Amino acid sequence: MDRFLRFAIPSMFVGIALALLYALFSASSKGSNRDPVAKLAIGALAKLDTSDKGEPAPSTVFAAEDGSSVTLQDFPDQAILINFWATWCGPCEREMPSLAALETARGDERFKIVASSVDEPSDRDYAAQRLQELTGGVLDFYTLTEGPDGWNIVYDTGAGGGFPTTILYDRSGAKIANLEGDSDWASYEAVALVDLIKED
Repeated sequence: MDRFLRFAIPSMFVGIALALLYALFSASSKGSNRDPVAKLAIGALAKLDTSDKGEPAPSTVFAAEDGSSVTLQDFPDQAILINFWATWCGPCEREMPSLAALETARGDERFKIVASSVDEPSDRDYAAQRLQELTGGVLDFYTLTEGPDGWNIVYDTGAGGGFPTTILYDRSGAKIANLEGDSDWASYEAVALVDLIKED
């Protein structure tokens, strides 16, 4: 019996060590092939969802501050971060300064933040004022169009799960990811994400 234990116990430890090494190797090799956007779903972007990646940006109409009609295709060759927010939404207002910081740091001919208010038409002047106060005028004000089709831009982007919701599109107009809830858009992860989608 002693002879059996002398061989069995070391063999068991060797087997466990080999199993652990195999598991570690498998995990690291899978991680190296992962989507680079999904790799950034950590920290401030932990809720980043890439399950709809590749869907084309909808051509649904929303409105600029002057009332003119706008679609996401009106920003050619720009990666777009569209953020649906409202003045009655505390988390929406809380993240606005960080969105402004991201636009200041990375906004250019290859990247733009579109802050689209979902406030009622009667509250649009107040919403435009609040956006100015929260961002120092860095972000342009957009809103839903009036009428029964006004909410279509929200639904067509897949942002029906509450506010704030942020959707990201690459420079070709393909969906990259969405994030429900507020986030720190001035974080390292957010800046790295924008740098990644600007270069694609």
